[in-house]
Amino acid sequence: MKRLLWLAVLVLGVGMLVAPFAASTSSATTAKPARAVHTTTATSAKKFEACMVTDTGGIDDRSFNASSWQGVVEAESATIGGKYLQSTTESAYVPNINTFIQEKCGIIVTVGFLMGDATQSAAKAHPSQKFAIVDYTYSPAIKNIDALVFNTVQDGFLGGYLAAGMSKTHVVATFGGEKLPTVTIYMDGFWDGVQYYNKQHPKLTATKVIGWSEKTQNGSFTGDFTNQGNGQRLTTSFIAEDADIIFPVAGNVGLGAAKAVEDADASGGKVNMEWVDTDGCISAKQYCKYFITSVTKGIQSAVKNAVVTAAANKFKGGNYIGTLKNGGVALSPFHDFASKVPASLKSALAKVKAGIISGKIPTPTKSPV
Repeated sequence: MKRLLWLAVLVLGVGMLVAPFAASTSSATTAKPARAVHTTTATSAKKFEACMVTDTGGIDDRSFNASSWQGVVEAESATIGGKYLQSTTESAYVPNINTFIQEKCGIIVTVGFLMGDATQSAAKAHPSQKFAIVDYTYSPAIKNIDALVFNTVQDGFLGGYLAAGMSKTHVVATFGGEKLPTVTIYMDGFWDGVQYYNKQHPKLTATKVIGWSEKTQNGSFTGDFTNQGNGQRLTTSFIAEDADIIFPVAGNVGLGAAKAVEDADASGGKVNMEWVDTDGCISAKQYCKYFITSVTKGIQSAVKNAVVTAAANKFKGGNYIGTLKNGGVALSPFHDFASKVPASLKSALAKVKAGIISGKIPTPTKSPV
């Protein structure tokens, strides 16, 4: 059934995001607006091409598309080149994939849960073509698709625990872009982490989560991953309900949430955030001072590995699952909050992490990978 960082790699890699983008789009050619092809320098002279199809969030979404492309960029070498096609609408998925099949790409990397069906159909129709997909799995596994997923309920749980420990109003909030398993799994973890903190601190005022409930699976969604205005408006409403820590799981929409937090700060409010997918202090550094941490997944390293192994004729289809144990999911460094997060809370987080890895602390979710 379809379902749904290495931290050091993410922190170092995403920091180089802007430069590779500039180099990688220098020889762009255009077909249709939804299918603009961007290639790396001298790709035509390469022996192996990694070809990526973005989701509608775009190549510079500061989230899973950007991280996936960075993985391709990091895989480049004297014998590996990369290019991508942007999907501005969901209807562009199939033609974009077909374009790369016709171009005989060494591996086609598709990005996002919504591309699961299109990727599966293409893989079955072209069994000799190698694919990788981010944020989607197949059961049973498909031998020519390297499915890359991440058990983000685990680090989402840590993010929720941290938020509860840092909140002064005892109200925190989360919301999603669209109600997809790859989104709600983060929100489940966040909600459960807050509940676990409350359970471990019965003498303190319980922290409430608005915007989502793991139990009922009801919550707030903006409807896409691109409209920052919707993110700003929803976050402003959460702040009006006394939420002082916001966790958007919405790609570029999260920048609207950050703007609302910035506006609240300018008005004397004390509101902060947690970013998602990538280290926000690198991918959205203009808002770093509001990011307590980021709840991340190692897309870059997973995509890079998929490309490099395919180029080395060591491709192995199946399902890869990133976890806290293997470094595929993690909280980012605290950056500006390094001295603000109490030592006791840092220690507690380390114990909770160990408990999740050992299985002693359950991380329930209705969106399993």
